[in-house]
Amino acid sequence: MVAFDYKKAYKSLYFPPHGRFVMVDVPPLDYLMLDGHGDPNHNPDYQAVVEALYGLAYTLKFMLKPLGIEYGVPPLEGLWWMENMAEFSLARKADWDWTMMILQPVAVTPEQLEHARELALRKKGTPVLARARLERYEEGMAAQTTYLGAYADEGPTIAALHDFIHAQGDERAGKHHEIYLGDPRRTAPEKLKTVIRQPARKKN
Repeated sequence: MVAFDYKKAYKSLYFPPHGRFVMVDVPPLDYLMLDGHGDPNHNPDYQAVVEALYGLAYTLKFMLKPLGIEYGVPPLEGLWWMENMAEFSLARKADWDWTMMILQPVAVTPEQLEHARELALRKKGTPVLARARLERYEEGMAAQTTYLGAYADEGPTIAALHDFIHAQGDERAGKHHEIYLGDPRRTAPEKLKTVIRQPARKKN
């Protein structure tokens, strides 16, 4: 039996300190991905996307187990951005583009995803399942922290993270990235844990 334990393999990426910022080097990682647009609080497509991702992730998990590969499904993650990232803010969620995603073991293949999609469509024919893809995503250098609290109150932490990047002599690069370690359906907003990550690069 081969175990894939993201908590051990990528501890520094998924469990940064709370209350301070750190720089990390994120390697290329494979994800199940689904894209969308607009405020997730007012877009019915968002919940369908999240449900489809989890459905595929668990289908793949049970498909791989008989092959000797066992693992816990990693948490939901989100990439959030606007065409002009200098204008990105919590006040303009209606203008956001986003990609929701779940980390996958390297053993997952495109062929297995297609089989999982067929099974998921038979079980629950959610149209968004057709848009799911398996993609390798590379962020490289990034600043991150663990945020504790309601999603709507992230603004000051995000701004401080950006200030931290600039203080290092770097600049922001790429999409705003969040990893949702808590379940908002079962956890009080003030106790939710979220990894907030921002890719960065050296200023020219």
